[in-house]
Amino acid sequence: MKELKLSTVQAFDREDLEAEKTKKRLFIGLVAGAGTVVVLFLLLILVIPLIGLANIHPWAPYIFSLLVGVLLFLVIGATFGLIFSILCGRSLPLFSKIRGITIKLFLPLMTLVGKMFGISKAKVRSSFVKVNNDLVSRPGKQFKPQEMLLLMPHCLQRSTCEMRLTYSINNCKRCGKCPIDNLLGLSEHYNIHLAVATGGTIARRIVVQRRPKLILAVACERDLASGIQDTYPLPVFGIMNVRPNGPCLDTNVSISALENAIRQFMDPHFYPEKKYVSLDTIRLGKTKSSPDKEQKTTNTA
Repeated sequence: MKELKLSTVQAFDREDLEAEKTKKRLFIGLVAGAGTVVVLFLLLILVIPLIGLANIHPWAPYIFSLLVGVLLFLVIGATFGLIFSILCGRSLPLFSKIRGITIKLFLPLMTLVGKMFGISKAKVRSSFVKVNNDLVSRPGKQFKPQEMLLLMPHCLQRSTCEMRLTYSINNCKRCGKCPIDNLLGLSEHYNIHLAVATGGTIARRIVVQRRPKLILAVACERDLASGIQDTYPLPVFGIMNVRPNGPCLDTNVSISALENAIRQFMDPHFYPEKKYVSLDTIRLGKTKSSPDKEQKTTNTA
């Protein structure tokens, strides 16, 4: 496999850092726009039927107004709560309880608002994934290796490969012609289960079977956004794949970015080494023998 050059990976990382603020501003603008649309819709519902409701029952307009008022409060609270969390880096009290409602409600509305202003779905989804990663990272919870799952798309596998990896990742022959070899090494190095999915249905089946407490997923913007929605409240940290040949064909992923995510969420007690050693320094799955073993071999000789 032709590995990504370090300069290429650094260029991708640099682009991500430069786009970080833009993505957040875009997300905030779309959330505010989506919240405004919902509020205006609820106000319209509140005003129009008031005259007719009085004919049904004297209290009907007040009950209806109360229900719409509660919905207005929830929508406005979710909108400002999410914006506050993005800007200030911390959540309001009880906001974590309605994160799922916010995610499921605002992404479709953000897509519609973005379409109205000529913003592509890819940009909206990319912004959504970035903000989701920030929200998932903030609680600071750490996990054991067996509680984590590395979920990869099948497009990382070389398109000409005849091996079927969706049934068992161990079918890989480790030829090194695609990123799966390095991903297997990463999985073995940190003792985290690695799975490859061809679509949302298989991905959901893997999640149900493994029952992880955290998913580190690699995919395109569309699949990451839908996966984050489908698996809530299970936290998903998304990493964009690299698509030098276009979508869904011989894609790639930054191993260093994935390793950094692993170490961010893994309990340090389960690190394979006390001192951090970059995977650029050691070959995955081919670490040098320990000094104890070398000394034992010398004594035996």
